[in-house]
Amino acid sequence: VQLVESGGGLVQPGGSLRLSCAASGFTFRRYYMNWYRQAPGRERELVASISPPGDRTNYADSVKGRFTMSRDNFRSTVYLQMNSLKPEDTAVYYCNTEIVGVDNWGQGTQVTVSS
Repeated sequence: VQLVESGGGLVQPGGSLRLSCAASGFTFRRYYMNWYRQAPGRERELVASISPPGDRTNYADSVKGRFTMSRDNFRSTVYLQMNSLKPEDTAVYYCNTEIVGVDNWGQGTQVTVSS
């Protein structure tokens, strides 16, 4: 299993970023996919999840209405569109999937929201 995140960077408050996670090594279309984030000194938290066909999503209260998770099962890729970014969204963002009880993680991509 390999998960490779991209798309992070430095953005001003109110700005937007789109994260991508390219997956390989498993049957992508069969599994829920998740985005987590971890800010310095804080625990890793679940940001968003998407069902295998992509018809159901769930979001943390802190990002509802601002973030949108989607997936492309042909490209084995998930996305996180982040709008109206706030300084408190600053964190390393990780792609995740659980397969047979094992959590699989990407290397993470840094998102920094600052003026």
